[in-house]
Amino acid sequence: MPLLGATDPLPRRPRRVLVAGTSGAGKTTLVRRVAGILGCPHVELDALHHGPDWTPRPDFEADVDLFTAGPAWATEYQYPAVRKLLLDRADLLIWLDLPRVLVIRRVVSRTVTRRVRRELLWNGNQEPPLRTFLTDPDHIVRWAWRMYGPDRLRFAAVAGDRPALPVVRLTSTAEITGWLAGPLRRAAG
Repeated sequence: MPLLGATDPLPRRPRRVLVAGTSGAGKTTLVRRVAGILGCPHVELDALHHGPDWTPRPDFEADVDLFTAGPAWATEYQYPAVRKLLLDRADLLIWLDLPRVLVIRRVVSRTVTRRVRRELLWNGNQEPPLRTFLTDPDHIVRWAWRMYGPDRLRFAAVAGDRPALPVVRLTSTAEITGWLAGPLRRAAG
């Protein structure tokens, strides 16, 4: 199936939805909105993956296998250990292909806000001190910058991995808003 745009109708009502995009693109925010429109559960992969002290949870892959066996769900397309499973079970992939400047602005804003507010994230974790941006090569902001290009290539390749899977490519916040109100609502109707 060719890539679908923001105004293209969906071929059917989606039941198992993935949202792909670089860190900071708005995957989790969009997944919540999609799940609300479709009336399906939203399972946040970060909550399943991160244990205390940012350690990967040993049950992560089993937990993903369990929820994706269900009839309906919406989640983020991330984590190499479960990407194939997610892709094999999905019936729609939404690709947030937003401009790099917007993605980086969002990830910086989110990271600074979480750190200043000392927000508790998954399993009691918090964003590290802001100085780690300079010292940690895998700091989320540096990660988002570095992975922007490779992520775009990987998401574009999904069409070859699952040619029958509808992939909706959204390239701006206006397209996201219009797609939610238009094609997704009509398909959910």
